[in-house]
Amino acid sequence: MAYTRKDVSTLTRTEKRRFVDALLALKRSGEYDEFVRLHIDYYVSDGEKKLRTAHMAPSFLPWHRRFLLDLENALRRVDSSVTVPYWDWTKDRSTTGAPWTDDLLGGTGRRSDHRVTTGPFAHSTGNWPIRVNVVSTSFLTRNLGRPADPLALPTRSDVTWALDDPVYDTSPWDSTVRTGFRNKLEGWGSGSGSVSWRNHNRVHRWVGGAMVGGASVNDPVFWLHHAFVDLQWTRWQARHSSHRYLPAAQPAQGSAQRGRIVARHEKLPPWNVTPDQLDDVGGVYRYA
Repeated sequence: MAYTRKDVSTLTRTEKRRFVDALLALKRSGEYDEFVRLHIDYYVSDGEKKLRTAHMAPSFLPWHRRFLLDLENALRRVDSSVTVPYWDWTKDRSTTGAPWTDDLLGGTGRRSDHRVTTGPFAHSTGNWPIRVNVVSTSFLTRNLGRPADPLALPTRSDVTWALDDPVYDTSPWDSTVRTGFRNKLEGWGSGSGSVSWRNHNRVHRWVGGAMVGGASVNDPVFWLHHAFVDLQWTRWQARHSSHRYLPAAQPAQGSAQRGRIVARHEKLPPWNVTPDQLDDVGGVYRYA
């Protein structure tokens, strides 16, 4: 029977506690840090001459769908009642409301070094040491909203702009494409700085701290954010039911992208699964 992922703002006190407790259990066992390490390993950009699966590529959505499922399965081995909630950042836009409460993720970082000092993941609790990172920081950091250089979260109209595009992705299948649902949602835009960050990317920047870069999994909000991104994919699939993941096959011989992206029926590293097999997860979970 499919389980349900809920809006984080609707969680009961008990549901929040059980979710946090399951995350802390994975951290204590060392399993959580393996998720951080995997995301760093697959943080490959357009400029790197190797296979791109997790970012700047058509498989951004199925890769993170499977990654999220692996984390959720690990949590449910600790506590079968737990599912990953989603953070609707088009609705919950405060730096002090859900999910930034003391009984869930805690709040923003202090001004001096962005260290998180409240909630169960604060450095002072000893519960959440940062052991796997791309920088030397050993504590969780955030800079919600970037007060020194304010940045707004994406709006519902920003998400609708992506959802309205009926084509999943287009050539050249990277961060430079300006049409197609995948990159409109992933959020690589033209220009530089904040004007170029759309939807998914803009949220990472809005949270700041650990959420900027390959080690973003160090902040548990990563999962709530990607659950909402995954929800948008399910909505796009329902809205454009005759359209599928693209490309259906590898680009032609001579294309710079041939062998650097994953086609619909090809295995999606590091798993033995294809984007096509991740297309329908209705039998596994649904969204409330």
